[in-house]
Amino acid sequence: MKRQNFVIGGEVIKPGEQKRLLLLMPPLYTATTMGIPVFVLHGKRPGPTLFVSAAIHGDELNGIEIVSRLIKARAIKNLRGTLIAIPMVNVYGVLNQSRYLPDRRDLNRCFPGSKKGSLAGRIARLFLDEIVSKCDYGIDLHTGAIHRSNLPQIRANLDDPATLEMAEAFGVPVLLNADIRDGSLRQAAADEGAKVLLYEAGEALRYDEFSIAAGVKGIIKVMRHVGMLNKTKSVGHSIKPFVARQSGWVRANESGFVMHKAQLGDHVVKGDLLAVISNPFGEQLGTIDSPSTGVVIGKQNIPLAQEGEAIYHIAYFKKPIEVAEHVELLQDNLDIIDSSD
Repeated sequence: MKRQNFVIGGEVIKPGEQKRLLLLMPPLYTATTMGIPVFVLHGKRPGPTLFVSAAIHGDELNGIEIVSRLIKARAIKNLRGTLIAIPMVNVYGVLNQSRYLPDRRDLNRCFPGSKKGSLAGRIARLFLDEIVSKCDYGIDLHTGAIHRSNLPQIRANLDDPATLEMAEAFGVPVLLNADIRDGSLRQAAADEGAKVLLYEAGEALRYDEFSIAAGVKGIIKVMRHVGMLNKTKSVGHSIKPFVARQSGWVRANESGFVMHKAQLGDHVVKGDLLAVISNPFGEQLGTIDSPSTGVVIGKQNIPLAQEGEAIYHIAYFKKPIEVAEHVELLQDNLDIIDSSD
């Protein structure tokens, strides 16, 4: 059977063709035209349709570079199916270096949206109708918040066997079984029947090479897993991901200046010293200790803390030492393998 053309935003993409286009959004009040940039590669051969989206929060920039490298990667040239890559969803937020839209709404809490709703609702509806509804799979790229870094990790509904297999194929050491939040892109995609992974890595408003390289390789591995690309012999060390079903933030018990002792990827046990809090004179006010055994998957970077502020995010595993070792293996593999593949 002859492969059909692919249509998005009124643009027709023929089999074997790639196209860059804009999904038009409401303009700025300066009458400046705004649009979501979209790259579509419609393979000559049939296969699944995958979207890869970045910067749904406008200050989460790692994903923009991940998408840029992905669409230039040699590996995707012989694609089966269709790849839809969106380097930035919240264009307004990227322009303002802000997580939010101009109306102060979080776009990732506004799905499925409405064509006649708020600005956030209209953008969510546009993205859902023109992209998500056409896809079998999705990978949504995120970072930590401002002054917070995340260890490369996948968050997904790991109780679904197909989604778990995708998450394992991505190839990062930490998989976090995460509940679907109301109004999120992940929830809307699930309602449309798409299997979605959320990749968390790095810090807002910063590029992090480790997180970017791991993201590009992970997406390509998922594309091989779902049959969009030919499978290849693995190079480097085998990484067995570990699933965490519980995680929590450890908070400051004093206000002051923070001297971090634990870093991302560290294995910690109950009672371990994570950080020391001091006053401006260098006198120790208190310590932050690990409440349980696990691996540090997120941390605050700025050395200032208010009492009660979240400082460390710890995921709890049965075998945390092995998780920490696999974080190092991931770094080794990225050194071995050219991330442009």
